[in-house]
Amino acid sequence: MKILIVDDNPTNLMVLKTLVARIESCLPLTFAVPGEALEWCENNEPDLILLDYMMPEIDGITFLKRFRTLPGKKEIPVIMVTADHETEVRYQALEAGANDFLNKPVDKTEFLARMKNTLALRRSQKQLANRADWLAQEVKKALAELVVRERETIFLLSKAAEYRDPETGAHILRMAQYSRLIGARLGLPEDELDLLLDAAPMHDIGKVGIPDQILLKPGKLDDAEFTVMKQHSKIGWEILQGRSTSNKLLQMAAEIALSHHEKFDGSGYPNGLAGDAIPLLGRIVAVADVFDALTSTRPYKAAWELERAAEHLRQNAGKHFDPHCVDAFFAEWEAVQEIRNFYRDEALGTKMVGLAG
Repeated sequence: MKILIVDDNPTNLMVLKTLVARIESCLPLTFAVPGEALEWCENNEPDLILLDYMMPEIDGITFLKRFRTLPGKKEIPVIMVTADHETEVRYQALEAGANDFLNKPVDKTEFLARMKNTLALRRSQKQLANRADWLAQEVKKALAELVVRERETIFLLSKAAEYRDPETGAHILRMAQYSRLIGARLGLPEDELDLLLDAAPMHDIGKVGIPDQILLKPGKLDDAEFTVMKQHSKIGWEILQGRSTSNKLLQMAAEIALSHHEKFDGSGYPNGLAGDAIPLLGRIVAVADVFDALTSTRPYKAAWELERAAEHLRQNAGKHFDPHCVDAFFAEWEAVQEIRNFYRDEALGTKMVGLAG
């Protein structure tokens, strides 16, 4: 254990260094200049400090106050060496953060006893800190495993709806990643981006409630059929919202399911919202979802070329899409193409947990 000895008197330094060296597993480090000791402490961590009070320029109280302001140095024990009559100094030292005192001249027996007791407390303190760090790491690992399992469940739940629709599992991975890109560009906080990545794949979960003859119809839907199809937004919202108001992920997914078919000019469904009245997450997912749908092959259509789909987004900014979301999407155009190449339909395979980014 590193024992820092700070005293401007060479004789005192030698005496204290000799006494410390007699304690098992202790390394004495001596400083005759308090400023140099403080500089050393900025990048190193002593286990205990023996500190003289009477020193020129920087006395023991000043040293102690400065030391306690250094990052991570509030809990390191400090024993101040003072004359036994300096009661007021001891009061000030206690207020500044001293843990114990030794009288001048130092008594060898008292010194060794106080040092051993203080170092025993320091060892226990470090063991507790190490244990806390270990527990924190174990909790972090357990949470990471839980997140992976949750994302797999979300993927499979979302894919259940996709299996009833001529879309693919890769579609929900791509559009989720696109959504996160847009959200990040718009300045959403990291925790909300993580939720968005997990919530976006559930945008069309309500399709499980649409009859097959409508959902799987190869041709264009007539007005009556399209009216039924539009119900999937509210069905998804009802499924995801449930009775829980505390689950942020499901609440976000419910909001997206309900709002991602709204259009910026108010011509969308189910509520005909316009502009900023449409939840931002719905506006984000609308861009991501439509772009991926256009550039993906379906039984009833061929995939559009990237430039054609990009032009469609630009032409419909302010009509179908929020212009800010469209701008954010194209600001990340290289990343969009990387995502599209990585999550190819034919290469989905083990990328099921790719929602983690």
